[in-house]
Amino acid sequence: MQKKYIAFAMLAVMMSANAYAEGKDGLAAEVNGIKITVAEVKKAYETNPKINSSVPFDEFYPKALEFFVKGKVISQAAANAKISETQEYKDQLEIAKEELARKLYLEKQLKDKVNDAAVQKVYAEYVEKFKGQQEVKARHILVDDEKVANDVIAQLKKGAKFDELAKKYSKDEADLGYFTKNMMVPEFGEAAFSMKKGQYSDKPVKTKFGYHVIIVDDIRDAKPQQLDEVRPQIEGMLTQQALADAVDTLEKSAKVTKYNLDGSELK
Repeated sequence: MQKKYIAFAMLAVMMSANAYAEGKDGLAAEVNGIKITVAEVKKAYETNPKINSSVPFDEFYPKALEFFVKGKVISQAAANAKISETQEYKDQLEIAKEELARKLYLEKQLKDKVNDAAVQKVYAEYVEKFKGQQEVKARHILVDDEKVANDVIAQLKKGAKFDELAKKYSKDEADLGYFTKNMMVPEFGEAAFSMKKGQYSDKPVKTKFGYHVIIVDDIRDAKPQQLDEVRPQIEGMLTQQALADAVDTLEKSAKVTKYNLDGSELK
């Protein structure tokens, strides 16, 4: 038993050593004596979800290393040219500092307001709106002339097949799938939701698109989308609202005086 534990311990040490022995003793490259470590490249990989979710590190590594090396070469050239002592560098550095400070401040505001609890709250409100709503599954035949629409209805009354008439007369796809009342133009929505399952319209329904003959295939309670399906939209909405609120609060608390080009105060 003791030998088994010793063997396991040795294996763990070897695995640990291998984990840190990537590159040449952890070194990815050396540019004029300046070292670039594998850890630096790996950090760039791990902090970019879009890349690490789609490309394995082994594939990312050589391309990223080339980028790191080129960046280091240019940085060294800039240092040798004493770019950091120029006024242009100092001016742009101040701008960059301001931009970074703004970015980090707003990110902190978003972190406090765009979280799972906020998402859950908005989703609960979204689900609540669906209570009592219904969806209709319908097909339609859309034509430009009211006489043609009436002729279609007359043929339906004589036993003609709706789909066959749709292929012959309709200028739009017949199957509309499921929809809520407010998803359609008012005239169409009112007509479709006043009908029973299996019923077709006994007179043409006029909208801005033409004349419709509608048949209702099914009626059911409306179902909200799952949270995972709408999470990105909710987070986007919360982000926009949080940014607007943060900026608005700051502006209201600041003493701001604006001036016209002629020097007069801008009201």
